[in-house]
Amino acid sequence: MYPTIHHHADGHPGSIATTGLPEHIPKQPYVPNPLLSPHVVAGRVSGRWSTGLCHCCDDPANCFITWFCPCITFGQIAEIVSKGSSPCAESGTKYALLLVTGFACLYSCFYRSKLRSQYDLEESPCVDCLVHFCCETCALCQEYRELHSRGFDMGIGWEANLDRQQRGVTVAPIITSGMRR
Repeated sequence: MYPTIHHHADGHPGSIATTGLPEHIPKQPYVPNPLLSPHVVAGRVSGRWSTGLCHCCDDPANCFITWFCPCITFGQIAEIVSKGSSPCAESGTKYALLLVTGFACLYSCFYRSKLRSQYDLEESPCVDCLVHFCCETCALCQEYRELHSRGFDMGIGWEANLDRQQRGVTVAPIITSGMRR
């Protein structure tokens, strides 16, 4: 029902009830649209990383490469996170030079922060700089796995991933055997 409208003697409306809104509005349940909401990505709740910091065994090949040559993994991460503005080879070379001086963790923690802000991820298990200072290879592996789980093919770079996305080509999901929680 709508609010009562009082009419003057000449037939013109006078005042409307205090709210000006219908007295009864049917309530509909709120259902978030994953396409419009940045907080729902591929069925995941925002804030959570797809894997833990020490889950390097989830991708042993990347763990091996990152352990022996972290500049490769970092370059791949930097290219995707910067959306192509920092090419893999350029970022990896800068990282390698900074690795010699001991300041590579400061450079890489900047990209972790940028990745977290792009995907609304929690700062865990502690602040980004400490994660990279104490567990550099684990942090790089986690960031690599996160981007991979979000559909990026880390070996082909930003432009090729963007082209795939525009053509509608998706990466096949990885199916693991057994039950997992």
